[in-house]
Amino acid sequence: MLFPTTSSPQAPPRVVITGAGIMTALGRGWKPNAEGFRTGRTAFRPVSHFNVSRQRAKTAAEVDLPATLPPTRLSAKQTARFDRAASLLLLATHEAWQQSGWEPMENLPFVLGTTAGGMSFGEAYFRQAVQTPRRHRHQPTRAFHYQPQVQARTVLEALGSNGPITIVSNACASGSNAVGHAWELIRYGQAERALAGGYDALTELVFSGFDALQALSTTVCRPFDARRDGLALGEGAAVVALETLESARRRGASILGELIGYGTSIDHHHLTQPHPQGDTTLMVMNQACATAGVTPEAVDYINAHGTGTVLNDSSEAAAISRWAGRRAATLPVSSTKASIGHLLGAAGAVEAVVCLMTLCEQWLPPETLFETPDPACSFPIVHRPQDARVNTVLSNSFGFGGVNASLVLRRWT
Repeated sequence: MLFPTTSSPQAPPRVVITGAGIMTALGRGWKPNAEGFRTGRTAFRPVSHFNVSRQRAKTAAEVDLPATLPPTRLSAKQTARFDRAASLLLLATHEAWQQSGWEPMENLPFVLGTTAGGMSFGEAYFRQAVQTPRRHRHQPTRAFHYQPQVQARTVLEALGSNGPITIVSNACASGSNAVGHAWELIRYGQAERALAGGYDALTELVFSGFDALQALSTTVCRPFDARRDGLALGEGAAVVALETLESARRRGASILGELIGYGTSIDHHHLTQPHPQGDTTLMVMNQACATAGVTPEAVDYINAHGTGTVLNDSSEAAAISRWAGRRAATLPVSSTKASIGHLLGAAGAVEAVVCLMTLCEQWLPPETLFETPDPACSFPIVHRPQDARVNTVLSNSFGFGGVNASLVLRRWT
């Protein structure tokens, strides 16, 4: 439900999360993912959805999609047109919707982050156009469903709702930017509720592109390890149901956690390389914590961007150390990309849901393949399963082009 922006000096509403859906290579839904992240299980296997025989890297974190999608208002013909990305998005959104207890509604904002969207349709279109240029069957359908806003609109239709759709494509910060933007819509009085998240499926074009850049690990993904040699790709989706605290209380809804801070900025240092000392990373962490009204001493865990590349991890480590100061020595940090790979546009949204899990269930997600800390790390890397008292968490997301984003979430008690 949309509301006009108001200039009232009244404090902005608190924004809580009443539903969360997640799909990763660890499984479908909250429970299998929570169990996997809590134990630090890794989900990498040989790529099976396209040919990687000519690539340096051969593995990724592929999702096992269910044989059938959950029943919705869509027809069988509509769901038959879904590609992997659309299926991941529908599954995550459906779980968040069911958990929130929302009814179908008009004018529900839907903010989504993605980098590839319906890329598989684009690949199929290109192959047919090259191999049989005079054959046009299925090409209009591919061109239509290639657009991410079409996938988002179809998912809203599945829920019996409609509303403004915003697509964020800010590289690997897209998912966090989407959640942060939806938070701002509610905080600034433009909406009472909003769906937000991110999704991306593995595609041959994206995989081969990262491999051509020699950014993919040929061994194992081990963020912040001194012997790290690159990132690993995965696929997945996560969606959260955000609403004002007043709305949630009015409905008697169960609350998973509270989103209390968001920061975003652009690093002009280099198109693909972060600033060596993490200047812009430091800026967004400070910005997110300032809006949340928390200091480093109040943060109990950082879910790092932690891709496993040499430059990214050292830059982020420098920024965390500068931001945390003396607190760094006892501040637990880990990257869940060690378990499910880099989900690109979905990464920030999935990691926000992982942070919710740590807040709800009081544990820290370990990097079980981590061995030797990079000298740049002045903080402890969580490398074995452990329970912990977690009240406030910070989640970092950074992307090519210099886009940076941080979210701060708080436990609901």
